[in-house]
Amino acid sequence: MSSLNDVEVKIGFDQLRTWLKTHCLSTLGTAEADKMTFLTEPDRVLELLNQTLEFRQIFERGDAFPSNHFFDPADLLKRIALEGNYIDEADFLKLAWSLQTIISCRDYLVKNKEHSPSLFRLTEPVGISAQLVKQILNIIDDHAQVRDSASAELGRIRRKIREEQNRLRKIIDQVYRHAVQEQWIPDGALPTIRSGRLVIPILAEHKRKVKGFIHDESATGQTVFMEPAEALEANNEMRDLEHAEKREVIRLLKELTSALRIELGQLELAYAFLAHIDFIRAKARMALELQAGMPVVQRDPALKWMRARHPLLQMSLKGKRDLIPLDINLSDTDRFLLVSGPNAGGKSVCLKTVGLLQYMLQCGLLVPMSPDSTAGIFDRIFVDIGDQQSIENDLSTYSSHLKNMAQFIHSGNARSLVLMDELGSGTDPDFGGAIAQSILQQLVQKKVWGVATTHYYNLKLFAGQTAGIRNAAMRFDEKNLVPMYLLDIGKPGSSFALEIAQKTGLPSEVLNSARELAGSDLVGFETLVRDLEKERNALMKKSASLEHKNKELSALVKKYETLSGELEDKKKVILSKAKEEAQQLLAQTNREIEKTIRHIRENQAQKTETKKVREKLKEISQKISGPVVPKKPTLPAEIKVGDRVRIIGQEGSGVVLSVKGKSAMVQLGELKTNVALTKLERADQSNSDKTVERKLRSVGLSLHEKRAGYSPVLDVRGKRVDEVLPLLEAFLDTSVLLAQGELKILHGKGEGVLRKVIRDYLKQYKQVASFADEHVERGGDGITVVVLK
Repeated sequence: MSSLNDVEVKIGFDQLRTWLKTHCLSTLGTAEADKMTFLTEPDRVLELLNQTLEFRQIFERGDAFPSNHFFDPADLLKRIALEGNYIDEADFLKLAWSLQTIISCRDYLVKNKEHSPSLFRLTEPVGISAQLVKQILNIIDDHAQVRDSASAELGRIRRKIREEQNRLRKIIDQVYRHAVQEQWIPDGALPTIRSGRLVIPILAEHKRKVKGFIHDESATGQTVFMEPAEALEANNEMRDLEHAEKREVIRLLKELTSALRIELGQLELAYAFLAHIDFIRAKARMALELQAGMPVVQRDPALKWMRARHPLLQMSLKGKRDLIPLDINLSDTDRFLLVSGPNAGGKSVCLKTVGLLQYMLQCGLLVPMSPDSTAGIFDRIFVDIGDQQSIENDLSTYSSHLKNMAQFIHSGNARSLVLMDELGSGTDPDFGGAIAQSILQQLVQKKVWGVATTHYYNLKLFAGQTAGIRNAAMRFDEKNLVPMYLLDIGKPGSSFALEIAQKTGLPSEVLNSARELAGSDLVGFETLVRDLEKERNALMKKSASLEHKNKELSALVKKYETLSGELEDKKKVILSKAKEEAQQLLAQTNREIEKTIRHIRENQAQKTETKKVREKLKEISQKISGPVVPKKPTLPAEIKVGDRVRIIGQEGSGVVLSVKGKSAMVQLGELKTNVALTKLERADQSNSDKTVERKLRSVGLSLHEKRAGYSPVLDVRGKRVDEVLPLLEAFLDTSVLLAQGELKILHGKGEGVLRKVIRDYLKQYKQVASFADEHVERGGDGITVVVLK
């Protein structure tokens, strides 16, 4: 097999590795990216995939995961390991801050171990203590200086230094003011430091007038920098104190370094954990960029991918045009796929998509395909793509191809994946096609899994007639002569060589001659393939049309159900309100009746009092009953001979035998009777009225039930875009129905994808008055607050 580096270059994995390295936060992560390799142990692959998936979910939830102070201490740890050595203050501060990051990462994953079990397992070896960080920060301040409080001796020395500095400055100021009065000082010059001692600038012609020592002079020689004799003792004392301070600082740094040396093993484990987190974070960033997920992973070889996308193409086409995904299906019975079609139709892209996605998966990277796809684990991947010419080994392109094929046949087995581009090309077509067919036959017999591309007629026939291998075609728009980039498994593809040649402007006599030279069998085969392609395209268009109509029908049904529900809700509200009013009225009526009974008893049922009471009860009765609304009369349907009728108020029905004036003779069973027309009604009219009554009694959901299960907060964190919009629409509709004022939508921060989709939808929703970010202390731009009209 070619070396892994060669394989990575051929399929483009080296570019993904570079992308990952640029998105790591430190050299810890880039070192892990360099170590990433093709794995064949299913448990290890699954563990890495789960780690990346869990970190992607952290981004999608918008959680505040630490991302500062990722630092590689490899050189520092080597210096710490040397007995008697020490590191400086700035290095200690970097260590403290990065150790704080490690502890924060560990604490987050421990707290969220139910959501991130694979990431949590990474924390188990990390035993670094917050006490060690505290010990460093008790000695080193935020400006990378040893604190005065680091030791009593250092505190005493620095107090003495400040005292001596004040005394020295007073001496220098006194001499400086005298020199200024005597005009020995250059204009605007001030006391300064030379050779670590406080000096005064003096004009060269006056240097003999000041007692002291010259430490330096200006570039022109016109100014000398003198230490006054009066300041000599104070400067010497300052120098001694500074040396004492330096000795004490070094002692403290050595002591602190020794404390770290004891914890060296724990430090190495802690930074190994940080390296893993840095690299997994970069992999999760790539998964978000590619909209990649985790398919169903089997321990044995399997390849049933849906909506698979080439990651490098997806990145390069982002914002330009949509990438057409591929559906690729290999099974235990048909493990090999032979892809044919025109040049520049996408055959090689299809081949590289298979190789790159399988390699990504077995390196622990999430892959851009539908999550209900199935992928397996292969022991080896063999690749023959591109120009294999080798000057060093004196091999032509075709010879290099054949050398690879020999290796594939010799080493390939039922757990291998073989990828071969333009199989059989590079030599005499007749012999090249025959050799290619023989190679395919050997690989299929060994049950090797694989994908190969070709233009050869004999290979297409072989794939169509041999068990274990299937034809596949990259579809082509024959009318416009442009590729469609869709993989169609089950039939061979045409090269469309003559059609493309005609489009380029070759003379018709050349094309006619070519048809004759190619032979009727080959031209007939190509014609048959093209006819099949036309039929397939026509069926696809019809299918798309039917699918569109089904969607429209579903939308209409949904709209009807929504309207029906809203009407029933309104009906329930009206009935509920009426019941509440009736209960209140009933309670009031009971009170009035009790009051009336007491009144009758108190007045011993005198006639006048009884009359008043009756009038009062009549008023109450009218109030309960409400005003009588006369029922609007409906015109009876005209009754004719032969109509089936029933007598109003009765269930039985009969047939009208004759009609005379205002009466009719009706046959009711064996009985004939003469009935007035006003007492008859048509049976179908009565049934219609009852049907309407039944329909009015049978619709909908209760508004109280909606209110009982309603919350003004919608949480869509961790959901995909296609899941969010239906939830958001139902949530807004219910909120409007329940007359809500303010709502909250929790979408997290992440990459901002959910936030943008939700806000775009809110802009189109007519009942939304406004929306904005939540207050920064309550979630900020991870929550959208919506105000309804």
